[in-house]
Amino acid sequence: MKKLMKILIPGFFVIIFLVLAITWFLQDIQIQSVVLTSPNNLAFQENIKINLNKPSALYVRYWIKGSDEKFRTTETAESLEHTAHLMLLQTDTTYEYQIVMDHFMGQSSKIFSFHTPKQSPWLKIPWISQEQPHDQTALGDGLIMLCYGRIPGYIAMVDGKGQIRWYWQINDIGIRAATFTPQGTILAMLRPPKTDAIDDTPKSEVEILNELHVPMRRGSMGFAGGTAIAEIDLTGKMLWRIDLDKLDNSEFKVIHHDVLKDKRGYVHTLYRPKKIINMAQIGGSGIDTLGGDGILVIDSTGREIHKWSVWDHWDIKKDPFIKRFAYDRFHMNSLIFDKDSNYLVSVAVEDQIWKINSKSGQIMWKFGKNGDFKMDTSAWFSFQHSINLNSRGELMLFDNNLFKKESRALSFDLDSRSKSAITKINAPLPKSKYTSRMGSAYLLPNGNLLQTSAKTGTVMVTTDSGKILWELHAFFVPYRSEYVPEEFWRKYFKRE
Repeated sequence: MKKLMKILIPGFFVIIFLVLAITWFLQDIQIQSVVLTSPNNLAFQENIKINLNKPSALYVRYWIKGSDEKFRTTETAESLEHTAHLMLLQTDTTYEYQIVMDHFMGQSSKIFSFHTPKQSPWLKIPWISQEQPHDQTALGDGLIMLCYGRIPGYIAMVDGKGQIRWYWQINDIGIRAATFTPQGTILAMLRPPKTDAIDDTPKSEVEILNELHVPMRRGSMGFAGGTAIAEIDLTGKMLWRIDLDKLDNSEFKVIHHDVLKDKRGYVHTLYRPKKIINMAQIGGSGIDTLGGDGILVIDSTGREIHKWSVWDHWDIKKDPFIKRFAYDRFHMNSLIFDKDSNYLVSVAVEDQIWKINSKSGQIMWKFGKNGDFKMDTSAWFSFQHSINLNSRGELMLFDNNLFKKESRALSFDLDSRSKSAITKINAPLPKSKYTSRMGSAYLLPNGNLLQTSAKTGTVMVTTDSGKILWELHAFFVPYRSEYVPEEFWRKYFKRE
């Protein structure tokens, strides 16, 4: 009997403990307070601050009143205090929501509601004209990201109706370009503001050749230079900023055209390494400075991780154009990672794309006019911008096409073994949308193309043959525009 009691008594206390624990756990989690705020007074975003009486994970389910389409924020960690971010909301609209405490019973709050403010007056921009193509379905479910380079600089994401759905502003500097990171954030190249001109009067071939070096000859800043980099999350929080012009290393005070981030968190960008030479060795006279390009890898403090200079891999004495383009010999204007993590670089003055080994720095191949690949000569491009790998694995670019004066989107299927290229997309824009500088072209998930004619201030969705389906007019010169897919927001919310 005593042995039986020794066994039963401890078991009894274990059962009592479990009953009490489960009873306490199943007690209703009480919401102590709910406070809504609109960050930066933006009508399309709400932060919901929630305080509980005991720790729990939670998420917020929300929907437009009367709609069957529901969304939910991502689940928070177990805590007493929570902040849920409701993003991309419709302005001047009534929403309903529930707070769901996510233990195994799935306890939900009553239904709350709020009404979003009307759009802020300074964000009411007439991007879309009813007189131009404006098929909203052409863009699909995503948004378009645009950057404003004057002061205050901003990044705006615009939907198919021409409404701003996301916005971030910085007051002391402009934003040249922005792109997405593997970490689900936005990386922006910041630049001192200067006047842009929406003007692209066609020029003769001689005038074009004479002007190719002009932008950088005006100074090392050039027309696409940046002096700072910032990373922003989708809540609008600036995670860090480095001002390169304030660092000790003067060689990196100016970057240009592109910034991108790798999976390790390092930033890769283009910079302007110079080379001082005696021009007598190339048929000139006196000491002069050559302007070139390079790839710079830094961390978020500006510390140098790695750098590559074209001058370490270029035979100046064998270059017939070095005197003519001494101040801007290559004009590299786009940088991406290839599928194997080596670099692809757009070399505008050469009318080529180069592949550069990210470890050795060797130029692996050149693609384009007079390059290493056999290709259809009708697809030769000139002063191209915005190289990218599209969802089909094709090398895509925006062809400024200086000599034909007809901008277009191009994509190619490259066979690096046979050194052959097949043209997959050739989508010319109308002559009225010709831009000799800047611009971009991307393949959308629905098969349409997103093309930017920078110097006409136009962003378009076109077919793969170039027919314009949707058109946005910017009141500034958009260096490029990028597509923001719906899945980019999954870190913050998703459809139920």
